[in-house]
Amino acid sequence: MGGPPTRQQPKWTANSMIAGAGGGLVASIATCPLDVVKTKLQAQRAIQGHAEYLGIWGTVRSILVHDGFRGLYRGLGPTILGYLPTWAIYFSVYDFIKSAFGDAPLGSMESPADVKGDRIYPAPHVKGYQPVIREHPWSLHLLSAMTAGAASTCATNPLWVIKTRFMTQSRDEVRYRHTWDAAWTIYRTEGVAAFYRGLVPSLLGILHVAVQFPLYERLKILVGRDRRRPLTPQEILICSAVSKMTASIATYPHEVIRTRLQTQRRPLADDMSSDGMVKRYPSAERVANLDSNQARFVEDLRRVKRGGIIYTTRKLVQKEGWTGLYRGLSVNLVRTVPNSAVTMLTYELLMRHLNRGSPG
Repeated sequence: MGGPPTRQQPKWTANSMIAGAGGGLVASIATCPLDVVKTKLQAQRAIQGHAEYLGIWGTVRSILVHDGFRGLYRGLGPTILGYLPTWAIYFSVYDFIKSAFGDAPLGSMESPADVKGDRIYPAPHVKGYQPVIREHPWSLHLLSAMTAGAASTCATNPLWVIKTRFMTQSRDEVRYRHTWDAAWTIYRTEGVAAFYRGLVPSLLGILHVAVQFPLYERLKILVGRDRRRPLTPQEILICSAVSKMTASIATYPHEVIRTRLQTQRRPLADDMSSDGMVKRYPSAERVANLDSNQARFVEDLRRVKRGGIIYTTRKLVQKEGWTGLYRGLSVNLVRTVPNSAVTMLTYELLMRHLNRGSPG
């Protein structure tokens, strides 16, 4: 009985990778403007009520006035380069783990009503371990989602750092001309470690998919109960939208922290000023001779250079309040509906098409 699942896994993995990349491509193009607005809201330091604070419409107006319509697609290149491998890796790992335990991959031609039906699982291990995870699909979906999330996050974090830098760079200081220029500039001035800035909060984002995908799978079962047919596109849209928005609200703060960390620029040595002169930080003896305001400024610069997730979170809450952790949430929620819907619908339909054309 172990033959068929083993033979099917490479097919599922290849189809999942192709369908995942396709879903990421369509979604990245369709929702890039909302992603730009959301990222700019997350990155701005001015608090609500301050003269320099820009809300949603203020941010959109500023982009259109200064950058034109093209400004809404700034960072599209690295976004596409990020979404394609992210979803390709994610869905292939997710479906591979599910298939290994005898569960149907996403986009399967099986009806959701069959998920807990007469499924034929691989035989238990000869040493007698109990297949608990196969008898409790939510635990299998949780394991699959978290493993796939960790794999895709670690593999693609450098691309998301480049994308975030592109979207948030100042109009007064256009640092990067294109994707490869950004990659080379970041590497040359900040080192390899800069590409993994924000990785810890990104890994905390595994909690996001740990909520989204098990909930999505469960909603598919509930919607498809007592029906011996695959879900319709409209049903897929509803399930994906509800699961994505629920996960976004529950885990959103990590996205703000990640954006703040990714937009911190930390040179390898001393700072290079705009006129080409090297700005060196004062020694401890010189700091002692500065007045309190100057000394505080120097200390803040040093803290930024060594500040990590805890320091960034603490300063954000102190200066902007707890609401700062949810900056851009409204735009993100608006974005989650089309993004998740487009990604999941494209993925599931492509998987059906690929599986229909694949030899059994």
